[in-house]
Order: sequence, then structure tokens, then C-alpha cells
Amino acid sequence: MAEQLQQLILDTLDAQLTLPDTRALKIPGQSSLASSHDAQITILGALNSLLSREAISSHVLTPEGVQIVREGSHEARVWAVLPERGSAPLGVQDLKKAVGDEAAKVGQGRAFKSGWIAKEGNGFVKAVSNITDTTQIELREVESSGTLAAGEKALAELRKRKLIIQRKGQWFTVHKGANFSTSIAKPETDLTVDMLTSGSWKKSTFKKYNFDADGIPTSGGALHPILKVREEIRSIFLEMGFEEMPTGTFVESGFWCFDALFVPQLHPARELQDTFYLSDPSMSLSPPSDYYERVARVHEHGGHGSIGYRTPWSHEESHKLLLRTHTTASSAAMLYKLAAKCRGEDIDGDLYAKAQPGAANPNDDGFRPAKLFSIDRVFRNETMDATHLAEFHQVEGVVADRNLTLADLIGFMRTFFRKMGMKNLRFKPAYNPYTEPSLEIFAWHPLLEKWVEIGNSGMFRPEMLAPMGFPSDVRVHGWGIGLERPTMIRYGINNIRTLVGHKTSIENVENSPAVMF
Repeated sequence: MAEQLQQLILDTLDAQLTLPDTRALKIPGQSSLASSHDAQITILGALNSLLSREAISSHVLTPEGVQIVREGSHEARVWAVLPERGSAPLGVQDLKKAVGDEAAKVGQGRAFKSGWIAKEGNGFVKAVSNITDTTQIELREVESSGTLAAGEKALAELRKRKLIIQRKGQWFTVHKGANFSTSIAKPETDLTVDMLTSGSWKKSTFKKYNFDADGIPTSGGALHPILKVREEIRSIFLEMGFEEMPTGTFVESGFWCFDALFVPQLHPARELQDTFYLSDPSMSLSPPSDYYERVARVHEHGGHGSIGYRTPWSHEESHKLLLRTHTTASSAAMLYKLAAKCRGEDIDGDLYAKAQPGAANPNDDGFRPAKLFSIDRVFRNETMDATHLAEFHQVEGVVADRNLTLADLIGFMRTFFRKMGMKNLRFKPAYNPYTEPSLEIFAWHPLLEKWVEIGNSGMFRPEMLAPMGFPSDVRVHGWGIGLERPTMIRYGINNIRTLVGHKTSIENVENSPAVMF
């Protein structure tokens, strides 16, 4: 029916030139005229379809065409200023002065072609005594009607001369409605308390409700990409039998953040340019005294196969409060609690408080294997750029068991990162103050086509574990990776400041897909 209706409109226009009232049409397949609202909507669709094909169009004058309507065509203006045949001819320069350069240039050729002028000597004279300015007449017709009765060929010639342009258009016929008013006051959309109180609602006009209209889309909460990746990594840990460590202590002492990990008190990481220190309060409470003394003694004098750092121990340095630079501070506190039974102590929050040494086995030293992980924020005094922030997230895991080896650590790393989709790994020897041996972990990045460092790992040193009270055959694996870098890779983000901070796009957060390793 749509094509039949379009054909009806085109045939009517072809016969009448205009279609003054579409209500006079009879839609194919219907017996009555198209006077209803639905019928007019159907006709409007057909008109829009024809309009997109430029089957319904009109012409308007260009600025040059408007000038010709007002002053005449270029050729007519050239003819008008020339003398009669037999008089002194008008030279080229004088002609340009009389009608202008453009009119003289264009008008000469068209006047010669029409036989209106002739050349005598170095000038021009009229060849005929009277002319009909057809171009001006046609442009006046286009100006009044938008088309030419002469047909498309004449219109094409005017378009070629850039005197008219074709333009699609539409117009409307407007009639007074049943509720016609000269007032432009907007109808009320809501009934308010003030209107009820004052009684103004009685004289107000209310806008009708459209109960079929769609409501405003509701926007719910959305997880940040970091939280999505965090939850996926957390699921991997839980799947592998790990327990999550409490890591809510953003403020730590220098003892738990550095000393308990066998980081020397003169290490550059403890300088102000790398660590945020608190000014009020500036000092922490003392850790357990016996453990504190054992740690200080290993630092200063050595032990457990180590000569220590042979530097004076600073109580002030050990008690400074700071924003933790790594979650390993929390890992150290949890390992200290894990070793409580090995020391024959009971500590609040002990991971295995029910495990009493010697209850079932006289040779039981109280140690129980553990697999722990944490994902939380850490703080470093970094210069912020596209890949560094002063606050970021660290993913950390520790495995404590008897007689663990470096091969166990490498095997575990391969399993863990395989679950994250990274199967091609390399391990490079490295140095960490609290692990020996230490390994940097690299993965092959298929998009960058190079090896990218993704984490650090190692086996905690005896100088760290022995003061806690662990038996000599207990080994602890530890490793850590950042959370932001995997997130940036997963979501194709190249500037960390667009992932976290005031430049983060809320729209991107809402539209970011779920991540699956």
C-alpha cells in the first residue's frame, strides 16, 4: 500500500502541479477520503519517503539569481549599454566600467551566442534593436512558484549557470482547533499544594497525561572496573583454597611495615620521598616486647645464619606511624599470629586458636599450614603520571608449609596466573630485603608483543620467620601484583588517571562489561 500511495501522490502532482489539501486524497484500498488523523499520518509517511528521494522538491534563487531578477541578466545588461549599429563602438574597458567585470565577461559570450551584439573594430555595438530577457523572466517564475512550466531542461540550464539551487522543502496548513486561544500560557503538568491552597487549580489548564509514553529510564548502581577485576581475582584465590586476611589497617608502624620484614632501617624506601609519615600522632604503641627485642637483635647483630645489618637500632624509627607502603605489613602481622601456637602463646584473633600443641601428638609443635591472600589499598609518595598514582591496590598472597621449595613457588605461580589467562610466563632473579630467593614474574603480552612485568615473589627469609617463632623447617611463599595494571589491560585503558580519580568517566563505568579471566 505504501508504494501505491506514493504513486498516487506523484500522479496527482504530475496532473495538478500542486496538492493543496491531502485530505482530498483517497488512500488505495479505502472507500472514503483521507480525512481522519490516522489517514493523514499514513500520508505523511509517504510524503517523507518521497522527500528523502527528492521526488518532491522546489528551487530557490542564488544571490546571483536574485540580482538578475532585480537588474536583468548579464547579457541583457551588456546589450543595454552598447550603442546602436553605426555609432561609435564601446570598447572592452568602457564596457567593464559600465556593467562590471563579471557581467562584462559572462554577458559578452551569451549576448554573442544569442545574436544580440556584434563586434566593430575594437569595440561592440547592438546587433538587434529589441531583446527578450528570457533568463530574467524564468528566474521570476522560479522565485514565485519554485519551478518552471518550461520543464526540467530549462531548470537544468539555470542550475548549470548557478542561478538556482534545488532544495527539498515541506510546509503545513494550520487551522483553529476546538481549544484555540490567543494565550501562550503553558498548561500545568502537576497539581501542587499551593494550587490546592489558593484555589488556582480551578482556573488552571492541565496538560493531558500520556499513559502510553515510556517513562524515564532508571539508572542503577554500577561496579567500577577495578572492583570487577578485584572480585574475579578474589574468586580465583577462594577457588584455590585461600582465606582472606583482614587488611583494614591503612596506618601502620615502621616496625610492622619494615622492621618485622627484615627491611633495614636505613633502606631508601623508608625515606620521606617514598613514604607518607603521619605528623599527629607521629608515634605508635609498642609491639609485643619479646618479639620486638628478637627483631631488633636480628637487625643489629644477626642470627639464624645471618650477620644482620650491623647498624645501631633506632626505637624512634621503628615506632613512626605511616601509611602502609604494601599489604605485606598485614601479612607479617597474620604470620605472627599463625606462629603463636608454635611459641606456646594464645593471641586474640589467632587463625588456629583451637589447635593445641601436644593435644593429640606429643611431638606436635603447633604449626598449621595456611594459605592467605589480601587485596587492598597501599600508599606511596609517587610522582603521579599515566602509570603511577600515590594510592593504588596490591594483590598479595602467602603460603606457609613445611619444606617448601622455590620449585613449589614457581609451580604455584604458573597455576595462579594460568587462571588469569596468562600461560606464557618467565621468572627472573631479583632482590627483595625480606625474600631470598626472589623472583620477578614476566608474562608475554600478545598485543604489545613483548614481555611485561606483572608481579614480584619470593620465599620469606629466616631472619623474618624465626623471630616470629616458626619451626626451622617452615617456609613461606609470598608474592604480590598490582590491581590497576591488569584492569587497564582488560579494559584497554592507557592512562591510570582516567581509571581512578576525577577524570574517570561515569558513563564508561556504567557501560564497562564484566571481566572474566
